[in-house]
Amino acid sequence: MELTLIRHFATAGNLEKRYIGTTDEPILPVAEKKQMPRAEIVLTSPMIRCRQTAEFLYPEVEQIVWDGFRECDFGAFEGKNYLELTGDPSYQAWIDSGGELPFPGGESKASFCERTRTTFERAVDRLMEQKIERAAIVAHGGTLMGVLSAYAVPKLGYYEWSCGNGCGYQVRIFEDRWKTGEKQCKVERKL
Repeated sequence: MELTLIRHFATAGNLEKRYIGTTDEPILPVAEKKQMPRAEIVLTSPMIRCRQTAEFLYPEVEQIVWDGFRECDFGAFEGKNYLELTGDPSYQAWIDSGGELPFPGGESKASFCERTRTTFERAVDRLMEQKIERAAIVAHGGTLMGVLSAYAVPKLGYYEWSCGNGCGYQVRIFEDRWKTGEKQCKVERKL
């Protein structure tokens, strides 16, 4: 099975380098349509920025919303950027932890990654049951980093899978291996 993993197009908050997780911002106008690999079905986060991106890239393809593909809940940091958080002791502690501490009032990286990984496994299993050969997932930067850091070959760390808005990765899942417990996706190219 071929999967195209796409980070949503930019929002106003993205351009201002804000922590945008639970805020439901629309995408900004898109200058040109980027050609993406074909898909029989599109799985998407429930956030409007993902659903709008999916509609723009795959207007003729059915969208299925998967709640578990939501972005991380940034808690007290939501809607703020690093300039606004400079001097905040909880922000400095989070930075000093390498992003491992939970966001104050939000999710921890560990629980967020567990949620996205569980959702990804369920989604892949469902796609296999439906005999889908090509699908797309339109989600968030953090969601893609969580999924790829767990399943991608080559193996890279969470932050090494960061990609820009409207970008992503094309991966291949070998169904026979997946079904026998070798849950991996081979990264074929960056989009």
